[in-house]
Amino acid sequence: MKICPFFCLLFLLIFYSKSFGQTKKFRIHTVVFYNFENLFDTINDPETFDEDWTPNGSQHWTYDKYQKKLSNLSRVLAEIGSSDNPDSPTFIGGCEIENRGVLEDLVLHPNLIDKGYGIIHFDSPDKRGIDVALLYRKHYFQPTNYTNIPLYIFQGENKSQPEKEEITDDVVEVAPKNKRVYTRDQLLVSGFLEGEEIHLIVNHWPSRSGGEIRSSPFREAAGALNRKIIDSLQRINKNAKVITMGDLNDGPYNHSVKINLGAIAKINQVPLFGIYNPFEVMQKKGMGTIAHRDAWDIFDQIMVSESLLHTDFSSFQYWKAGIYNKPFLIQNSGLYKGYPLRHSTTEIGFSDHFPVYIYLIKEKK
Repeated sequence: MKICPFFCLLFLLIFYSKSFGQTKKFRIHTVVFYNFENLFDTINDPETFDEDWTPNGSQHWTYDKYQKKLSNLSRVLAEIGSSDNPDSPTFIGGCEIENRGVLEDLVLHPNLIDKGYGIIHFDSPDKRGIDVALLYRKHYFQPTNYTNIPLYIFQGENKSQPEKEEITDDVVEVAPKNKRVYTRDQLLVSGFLEGEEIHLIVNHWPSRSGGEIRSSPFREAAGALNRKIIDSLQRINKNAKVITMGDLNDGPYNHSVKINLGAIAKINQVPLFGIYNPFEVMQKKGMGTIAHRDAWDIFDQIMVSESLLHTDFSSFQYWKAGIYNKPFLIQNSGLYKGYPLRHSTTEIGFSDHFPVYIYLIKEKK
């Protein structure tokens, strides 16, 4: 049986039109959070407790060690998310940062200098002198407003049972007069990502110094402040696109995240004005960003507002999330084999945390 050439041509046109119609292309941006773990320079600041991180301090922190730390961190930041996006991250939230100077050294490192990162940083009241900051690609993002929002918490009388102390450098400092707990501010940055308004909050919530239960009210207050910031943005614009990220010193299941911030684990259950946390499912699967006593947890999280969960990709929307735990970031021997490769007396590592990331995507027209 002969087939008319016209119908053959029609069939081919329909086939190829469907094939090309199914091949969509997207713009993609990577958003990262990384606890830099003691990114200190070698200079003693008389206003902070940084003496350990000097050449004569307990860490014997020399210029060469500092340069190695910058090299290690910049390698991670240049590569993270490259499995799905060959371009380096557009946004990098960071914590445990001594000052703006170390960030300037970091973004000018040969691994990052051609990326064109801008810096948004404020000194926080933390007595150890560690701050949060946001790095952003100036080619893609134009900030319009940024501010540091203080977290006011006070040491109260806690009658809970004594707990086993957690080993941490991040000791809670309490003012002797008014009992204020000095901790990091929450950094809010607003601006335009390729013409679309977006808001980012960078956090480093109070540590578990003194024990998880005793210190939990401090992180609950941090979660409540984070929710208050998001609410204020949504009152101005009900469709405000908000990303909140940080080392929360709590897991996705803790009260501070689930109740005070109100984060939801299942994407199809996030209500209007709600917050989605993709890292709770990962935590339930046994994944982690930090290990303690051979138990993994996810303290480092990136969460997004419901307005970033739409399936219409005509504007930037959330795609997926991950933990960056490549083999070179992992201790491969000794007592802490399998843990994140951190600084020790014999090796300049990366961090005691793995970084986390999400992707934002938008369909190309």
